[in-house]
Amino acid sequence: MMRAMKNAQQSLTELQKGNQRFVNGTSNYDPSLNAVQRSQLLEGQTPFAVVLGCSDSRVPVEMVFDQGFGDLFVIRVAGNVVASSQIASVEFAAEQFGVRLVVVMGHTNCGAVAATIDALTSTEPSDSLSNLRSIVDRIRPAVEGLLDLNLEKDQLIKQAVRSNARISANSLRHGSQALERLSETDNLLIIGAEYCLETGKVDFFDGLPGSGANDTAVATANRQGAIPGYGLLVKLSGKIRDTWIAIARMLNIHK
Repeated sequence: MMRAMKNAQQSLTELQKGNQRFVNGTSNYDPSLNAVQRSQLLEGQTPFAVVLGCSDSRVPVEMVFDQGFGDLFVIRVAGNVVASSQIASVEFAAEQFGVRLVVVMGHTNCGAVAATIDALTSTEPSDSLSNLRSIVDRIRPAVEGLLDLNLEKDQLIKQAVRSNARISANSLRHGSQALERLSETDNLLIIGAEYCLETGKVDFFDGLPGSGANDTAVATANRQGAIPGYGLLVKLSGKIRDTWIAIARMLNIHK
């Protein structure tokens, strides 16, 4: 049975309520309904939210939000980083299924963030990172600005996790013409969140309605007049960043 699509606020409320049930140990999930739910989804799906989260095995997204088959469109990658494939996946869910809420969810004690910090602060050669560098290089902007604060490592990781989620959410907001259009004209909401491994609680901390991060009027004003060429700049920023990452890799290879 296909259900009516929720708007962004309704979807956010559903996630918040589901997470509270998870924290309280009162989840609604009933495994006896699995066969029924699978059969109901044979003709299609109508997920009400996209969650871009980390691959960490301790963060099972559907369980954390007490959702079942067909409820969430989940994208998982180490460090909840945003590259072209993640953007395309979010675009697909938003355009194909009408999803109007996207949550970028990091988590406490993220190993990918810790690995990035180690890579940036280590004096040892980083050749051993190999393919991990594609993850590290995308988390790097979230860490570099914090290194000069002389924080203890646990505090550095804590702040970098949130910074990384903010940057990933912002990359989705401004790295896709399709998502930007849907944000402006069809109330697509992109939010940053953090899952706490210790408590199970999800804190939605970036881009909430009224916070300004998804403020269409402000964004439109910036692009159309306040800052000439702003829209082009934010679209090019992702391309420039990818180019610098590629150059850095080449330099490292030829050392």
